[in-house]
Amino acid sequence: MEAQNLSFSLSSTIPTSQIQIQKTPSLQFLLRTKKNHSLNLKGIFLKPHFCFSPKNKKIECRNCLQRVESEGSTVLDDGVSKQVRKKKLAVFVSGGGSNFKSIYEATADGIVHGVVVVLVTNKLDCGGAKYAREQGIPLILFPKAKDSSEGWSTEDLVYALRTWNIDFILLAGYLKLIPTELVQAFPRSIFNIHPSLLPAFGGKGYYGMKVHKAVIASGARYSGPTIHHVDEHYDTGRILAQGVVPVLANDTAETLAARVLQEEHKLYVEVAAALCEERVVWRQDGVPLIRSKEDPDHYK
Repeated sequence: MEAQNLSFSLSSTIPTSQIQIQKTPSLQFLLRTKKNHSLNLKGIFLKPHFCFSPKNKKIECRNCLQRVESEGSTVLDDGVSKQVRKKKLAVFVSGGGSNFKSIYEATADGIVHGVVVVLVTNKLDCGGAKYAREQGIPLILFPKAKDSSEGWSTEDLVYALRTWNIDFILLAGYLKLIPTELVQAFPRSIFNIHPSLLPAFGGKGYYGMKVHKAVIASGARYSGPTIHHVDEHYDTGRILAQGVVPVLANDTAETLAARVLQEEHKLYVEVAAALCEERVVWRQDGVPLIRSKEDPDHYK
C-alpha cells in the first residue's frame, strides 16, 4: 500500500506584516501589510493585551504565551525519537463545544501535540464560544451575516489562518458549509466529525438530533461518529476514522446521542493526536489512514 506522509503547512507570505489592536470596547482588528494595503477585519473578539506578530511566528499574550508558541519537542515513534513541532489548530463550532473542550484539554495535558490558536464560530453566544473566552482563546465570527457589520469574509479568514500558520482546521459541531476557497487554501488539512456512520445519515439537513432520530427510525443496530476529510459538500469527504456504538431496543434520540457523543470525545482526541504527530497518511486513491503509533507498518 503506497501512501505519503501528511505534513502540509501554510506559512505567512507577508513577514513584515504588523497587527495592531485598538484598546477600545469594540476591539477593532487592524491589519497592515508591506504593500500599504489596510484591511479592517471586524468580528474578532480578544482581550486587550492580545498581540500577534507574524514575523516572530507566535502570539504574544501575558496569559497565553506558553499555550500558543509552536516549539519543537521530542515524540517517540516506534522507539526512535524525532523532532515534531507542535501543530497549530483552528477549531470551528456552532454549539456546546464539548468536542472542542476535549481537544483543548488534550492539548493542555500533552496528549495532543498541538495548540488551539483560534476558535471560529457563527454563534458568539454558543457554549463553545463561552469556553474559548474562559480559556483566553481568540474568537472569530464567521461567516459575516448579510445584515451585520460584524464578522469576517472568507477572504479575510483565509488570510488570517494562513498568517497564523494554521496546520489543521477541526470542525466540531460547525453547522455552516465550508466555502470552496477555504477548502482549496488548506488541502488535506480540514476535518469534520459527524454523529453517524457515514455515508449513512449524512448530508445537508442531517445534524444533531435529526441524525439520531433517523438512525432509530431506520432500525439500524449500530451507530457512531465518523471523522472525515472536508470537501466542498456536506459529509462527502473521504473517511479517516469511525467509532461504533450499539443502538439499543429502547433507545431514544437523546440516549443514543449521549452514547455517540461519549465516543466522539474519545475518537476526535485520537485523530487530533495522530494529525499532530504526523501519523496520517494518504493512499493513492485519496483515502486518509492513521498509522499506528506502536507499529508504523500497521494502519488503524
